[in-house]
Amino acid sequence: MLIVSPSLSLPESELIERFLRADGPGGQHVNRTESAVELRFDVLGSPSLPEEVRERLLARRDRRLTGEGVLVIQGRRFRDQARNRDDVRERLAELIRAVLLPPKRRVATRPTRASKERRLVGKQQRGQIKLARSRKPELE
Repeated sequence: MLIVSPSLSLPESELIERFLRADGPGGQHVNRTESAVELRFDVLGSPSLPEEVRERLLARRDRRLTGEGVLVIQGRRFRDQARNRDDVRERLAELIRAVLLPPKRRVATRPTRASKERRLVGKQQRGQIKLARSRKPELE
């Protein structure tokens, strides 16, 4: 059971883990052990996710999400399988935690009169600098 929040947890049956050989340092040992972990979670078909959380998770533009709605997270940060396994599980939980709460709605505001004036004054000053740059020096 992967506990995401006090109100949401994912059963082990929904998490598919695959172990593969990791690249990188380790000598001959790295060629014999399968320390990298690939975790697959079917976002589209998961009965554990609330509908609004599922929609927000699928709406993210994440390259780890396949066209079938399966989230694939790979972990090869560490040299041993157990730490990589914990790492990908924590990363999945963090990803789901990030979409648990709906995003705040933006309140439309208008610029103040003072901020408009400051912007215009800045534009005039910048224009004067550019104008002085383009003028030919006057001969005396």
